[in-house]
Amino acid sequence: MSPSAVDLINLAWVAICSALVFFMQSGFALVEGGLSRAKNSINVIMKVYLGTCLVGIIFWATGWGLAFGPSFNGLFGVGDFALVQSKPAQGIAMIYQMMFATTAVSIVSGAVAERMRYGAYLAFAALMSLVIYPVYAHWVWNDAGWLKKMGFVDFAGDGVVHSIGAWCALAGLLVLGPRLGRYSKSGEAHDIPGHNLPMVALGGFILWLGWFGFNGGSVSGLDSANLGTVLINTYLGACAGGVGALAFQRFTGRPVLMSASINGSLCGLVSITAGAGTLNPVTAMVTGIVAGVLCVWGAERIRALRIDDAVDAIAVHGIGGTWGLIAAGLFFEGDLFSAQRVGVQLVGALASLAWALPVAWLMFKGLDKVMGLRTSTLNEQRGLDYTEHNELGYPEFQNSPAQLKMGE
Repeated sequence: MSPSAVDLINLAWVAICSALVFFMQSGFALVEGGLSRAKNSINVIMKVYLGTCLVGIIFWATGWGLAFGPSFNGLFGVGDFALVQSKPAQGIAMIYQMMFATTAVSIVSGAVAERMRYGAYLAFAALMSLVIYPVYAHWVWNDAGWLKKMGFVDFAGDGVVHSIGAWCALAGLLVLGPRLGRYSKSGEAHDIPGHNLPMVALGGFILWLGWFGFNGGSVSGLDSANLGTVLINTYLGACAGGVGALAFQRFTGRPVLMSASINGSLCGLVSITAGAGTLNPVTAMVTGIVAGVLCVWGAERIRALRIDDAVDAIAVHGIGGTWGLIAAGLFFEGDLFSAQRVGVQLVGALASLAWALPVAWLMFKGLDKVMGLRTSTLNEQRGLDYTEHNELGYPEFQNSPAQLKMGE
């Protein structure tokens, strides 16, 4: 039977949302590149760009089937690999989910910036999109997945995308260690400021724009009764996250930093992602405000543990994602503060940590043994743009290649 006009419009909506989520990769590139030093800006952007290319191929070949194929005991899919022919609905669903997988991997690239070898990063991106991401996605979003059957709520990926990305990033940081000069011998953290904060702000706005597709596309149609609520919740969550970060910095006597404020807003977006379809605007704002506070506080706590996250990705996506999963249970419209529902949400949040962190740690350790994970001290001092790519992001302001080659 031919699809109706409504079906075609709904498919067009998800296709447009796929493009919006894809555009988020430019936001990641700008935020992560801007928060890195000038000598590493090309390297960071290349990770996002080529990571996107690599994940797309792998997700088409195996990721879609592992996540959404026929289920093996609710654990992983066993069919629909490397589809050559697909119906329009299936093809659009695949491209939409491909964008989600790409987003999860891009979270890792910023956290490990300025010290990880480019080839090793791409190898991990391939492994993450091959195994870690699609298996957890199967648990949560496949109708036969074991978490899905428990009633776990993860509307657009607080667990699947953000938590999985953050815990993989944490594993990489534990293996890599901090950047040179990040900590003194006594353990005091030294600031390593990014080179272009206006670039970070532009990236933040682009990510915010893309989030309307991130959450809006998960409704799967313009005829959905709650599309408006989803979009309003998304916007208010971001606004509240920024306000929460601002208020926390101001009322605790901290400097009001643009980078922390933008991250707070992004954390608000992350926190609303799990419950965008089941919260109301008031609880969405509460969720966002708490996320903004947790983001600023959490980033400081992570630094105090000598974990050198170059862009505070763990605070934004890990802490924000975990809180978002809990909030989706606490504030579920029509079933507020249900202990049973919150319990299921905690199980799903812990499952993401228990799955992603150890598996990613083993992958990073294996890559370190096989090909080496961290660049040399000299290359880190010179910058990865020149040593990894033989290019400079800002040649008029940086040393010439000849000077770099001589170590001057």
